[in-house]
Amino acid sequence: MFGILKKRIKESVKQLAGIAREKDEEDAKREAAAPPAAKEAKPKPARKEIITKKEGIARKAEEMPEAPHEQEEQKRRLPRFGLVKKIREKEFTGREIDDLFASMEPGLLQANIALEVLDFFRSRLKEMLVGKPVKRKDAEQVIIGSFRRLLLETVSQGKIEIGDVIRAAKKDKRPACLLFLGYNGSGKTTTIAKVAKKLLSEKRKPVLAAGDTFRAASIEQLQFHADKLGINVIKHKYGADPAAVVFDARKHAESRGLDAVLADTAGRMHTNVNLMDELKKVVRVNKPDLKILVVDSLTGNDVVHQVSKFDEGVGIDCMILTKMDVNEKGGSIISACFTAKKPVLFLGTGQGYDDLQEFDPERFVEQILE
Repeated sequence: MFGILKKRIKESVKQLAGIAREKDEEDAKREAAAPPAAKEAKPKPARKEIITKKEGIARKAEEMPEAPHEQEEQKRRLPRFGLVKKIREKEFTGREIDDLFASMEPGLLQANIALEVLDFFRSRLKEMLVGKPVKRKDAEQVIIGSFRRLLLETVSQGKIEIGDVIRAAKKDKRPACLLFLGYNGSGKTTTIAKVAKKLLSEKRKPVLAAGDTFRAASIEQLQFHADKLGINVIKHKYGADPAAVVFDARKHAESRGLDAVLADTAGRMHTNVNLMDELKKVVRVNKPDLKILVVDSLTGNDVVHQVSKFDEGVGIDCMILTKMDVNEKGGSIISACFTAKKPVLFLGTGQGYDDLQEFDPERFVEQILE
């Protein structure tokens, strides 16, 4: 998982660390070749007793000030310590960060990290590294640490627990309404079934709402999953008002003391104005407790446009990213989190009902940097 993203990040770290180490061998040779006096300036010993042969009289020579040329030589040697220190340290420049990103940008775009995210990364790395002394031997670890902070800052967008949402709704003596959004092919219907299975395993009672009355066979697909899980589906005919379907499901759940309504919705195209108007009505009529955007992690850099449109259209609360088990790139998670500034609830990791993994930002970042 995330093979391409791991490779690109590692390449970037090594390239930036290489800038810090590139002169190490040359500097070491220069330091080794320096005369011993340049490496260590020792104080001149006091003058000893001198006996002049001419007079044969012993006398102590007075401590005399150093000759002007000796003072200049001493001054020239002492700053050598500061120079050695500077040789062993590196301060990155803004130009070096820009040059790095110019070379790494194609590879990170290939890993599905959007251009907007790369611009943010460039800016933040400059804040973290530029003008701050880094020991050359520690450069790689410092840079990895900066990338770790940067990635965590991007994907850590808070946390939402569905159990907390259900408990809050219970206090109002009503079922929680979870509205699932996303375009066709994202894995939305299968994800609804996975969330239903998770609630069942927690001894909660869900019902499904077939709010996608547009796509052919969508109702039958939802019914198939419900039958396997042993739960009900509230449905109308194709072409019916989706807002009414979800409303009826809520009333059904309330009358039977159920815990949650999991509502499917249409997703013919995320740029379709009629779809967004339809979803706005569903939201306005039913006031869902959670609006969950289901995102296909294989979408690529279009994930930014997709997340933006749904958030602008109906306002999303959190996300679930699907097909992570076959995702070698992984950058879509970073791009989605950066764009939405909303938590990721789960990652879909397979076709089974139990293939739903809670998203852990720290674990995700460690997987990338391992």
